[in-house]
Amino acid sequence: MAEVRFYHLQVQRQEEALPALIAKAAESGKRVIVRLADEREVERINEALWTFRPDSFIPHGSAKDGHDPARQPVWLTHTNDNPNGAEVLIAGHGAAQAFGPEIALCCEMLDGRDEAEVQAARERWKVYKEAGHEVTYWQQNERGGWDKKS
Repeated sequence: MAEVRFYHLQVQRQEEALPALIAKAAESGKRVIVRLADEREVERINEALWTFRPDSFIPHGSAKDGHDPARQPVWLTHTNDNPNGAEVLIAGHGAAQAFGPEIALCCEMLDGRDEAEVQAARERWKVYKEAGHEVTYWQQNERGGWDKKS
């Protein structure tokens, strides 16, 4: 079973918060797939990863870059696949959350200002729990960090 973490955005937009989560996941040494709602979001996060910290680089690629996904530790996509053999899935809001047994950790972003999105996340929480996954909830604090809630 996978660990599933819900990340409840409150003070930042997704493109502001995702690079730090992606960096942390990449630092684990595991391959990461970042699934986003559409090609525009993929491009937006791709740009954010290049400019997010001037003193660091997160190796990543996407279909638009023309890179071989199997060689990329972080792959950005809007499709429901896993071409780089990732063990970590980060699903942006509006993206497909489905995953197979190769995923050990699934991180779902949700916009706390969108009540429909929060309600949909509550429903997915129940499905994950019933399937036997370990589910945790992280709420963004005023500084943009994450507090685990019980």
